[in-house]
Amino acid sequence: MKHQIVFVLLSLFLVNQYLNAQITVFGETGEILANHPKPIDGIYDTEAEAPMPVLAYDHIRQADVFWEKRIWRVIDVREKMNKSFAFPENPLISILLDGIECGKITPYSPIDDKFTTPMSQEDIKQQLLKSDTISVLNPETYEETLTVVNDEFNPEDVKRFRIKEVWFFDEESSTLRVRILGIAPLKEDYDDNGNVRFEYPMFWVHYPHIRQYLAGEKAFNPLNDTHRMTWEHLFESRFFASHIVKASNVHDRRIQDYKAGTDALYEGLKIEESILNFEHDLWSF
Repeated sequence: MKHQIVFVLLSLFLVNQYLNAQITVFGETGEILANHPKPIDGIYDTEAEAPMPVLAYDHIRQADVFWEKRIWRVIDVREKMNKSFAFPENPLISILLDGIECGKITPYSPIDDKFTTPMSQEDIKQQLLKSDTISVLNPETYEETLTVVNDEFNPEDVKRFRIKEVWFFDEESSTLRVRILGIAPLKEDYDDNGNVRFEYPMFWVHYPHIRQYLAGEKAFNPLNDTHRMTWEHLFESRFFASHIVKASNVHDRRIQDYKAGTDALYEGLKIEESILNFEHDLWSF
């Protein structure tokens, strides 16, 4: 009996594979005119590739963390190295929204960046709505009335992402390490003249919880089309350009609160340099 069940399941699997590999052309009366192989966009079937495995993080004991520093960065998708984030076929913002819609990603409220308040699907829809008030002229009475219109969300409106990460020195391995904690897409707010007034995070996602999901999503590799890169691989290999906008401090201030323009960029570089020099200074005699 078990052998019969296995045989039936195997037969169904083979039939399904065959049907997926064929395209059937039907006539007007429903008759089958031809069966053609399913076309492949390339020289091999990339869909048959196994999903990239996600390597588990090493367990870190609190007693082994000698030093720790929290950093907030901003990734601008308009920079040359960050073009993958705005790749039209698979931009990061669309991947995150698709994961939220299907329930594989839990979004958290931007009221803080500590992942304390989950957001509902309705909350996300409100974030995506872009309302505008326009004046409509009545052709009969020639009176103008104000009407509120809602525009569909455009992924191109998200030009920057905020990254929260922690740098720490692990005494057990005697190495300086970094782990990303969260990702937040930033949305711009415009005035009546179309000028950007400010930007704000739409939501936060907890990066360690979505690594497996990102490992199943392809990211564009500008260096080699044949080398498959996933979004999890992109973040873990730090294949992006960014600048620091905040480091943990007693006043909880962002750099822009006490520096402006190029001085703010230089301040971020100084913070990054001090972090990278920390490990070097430990071994200086």
